[in-house]
Amino acid sequence: MDLAYPYHDLTHEIIGAGYRVHRTWGFGFLESVYRRALVVELEHAGIESKCEVPFELHHRGVPIGLYRADLIVAGKVIVEVKSGLLLDPASVPQTLNYLRASGLLVGLITYFGPRFRVKRLTDFDSADRLLRKPVVTDCTEDTDDTE
Repeated sequence: MDLAYPYHDLTHEIIGAGYRVHRTWGFGFLESVYRRALVVELEHAGIESKCEVPFELHHRGVPIGLYRADLIVAGKVIVEVKSGLLLDPASVPQTLNYLRASGLLVGLITYFGPRFRVKRLTDFDSADRLLRKPVVTDCTEDTDDTE
């Protein structure tokens, strides 16, 4: 696994699927439409994904709430699906919290706005992989989706 970009190949496939969904449906639908279309696109590529996966939150061993991930792809990557005119800046710390709650290492925030955008988050601490600070990368400009 590339420590700088864990699950690079998988996240590249997810990002490409997001571009294909946005190219097909454009801007203006609810998040649920994009989430379902993304599941279909990933399934078409042979990549397993699960919707609305629950994670129970505990404080001092006591259950305090439930978080549902929009998508978990291949059991490795949380994908949060956002839509709207502007991407809410709170989506980054929110997704980092989701990574901590799930114990997963990598998250993608997919934004189906007027233009498709992606933020890639890596939280090494939550997955007990390495002692590094979370890394947030804007992947929108780096992806070449030629399909």
